[in-house]
Amino acid sequence: MRPHIDASEFGSITVDGQVYDHDIVIRLNGQVKKRKKKLSKRVYGTSHTISRDEAEQIYERGAEWLIIGTGQYDTVRLSPEAEAFFAEARCQVRLMATPRALAAWNEAHGKGIGLFHVTC
Repeated sequence: MRPHIDASEFGSITVDGQVYDHDIVIRLNGQVKKRKKKLSKRVYGTSHTISRDEAEQIYERGAEWLIIGTGQYDTVRLSPEAEAFFAEARCQVRLMATPRALAAWNEAHGKGIGLFHVTC
């Protein structure tokens, strides 16, 4: 069952009443996990560009779509390699500022995963 995202503000996101003060990934089974930003920071020096390594860690076989909350000010982007990976996996990716991504997540249907950046 997909969890409901209640709210987000700079530095936090609330999912089913639980407040997280870090970026999160929501898995197909509804589990909320801490995002492994190191996978992208190691390549790009920032977590604002998602690397192929991180894309591979985020993706789950069977996911039809991925919603990426790109931060309060819409700063996160996919690297060309990550974009190619998701295309190969046939996983539709939607990037939007985190406040807009919450509504998209809550309204979405089908098998999906999410990554939500809680700052910038």
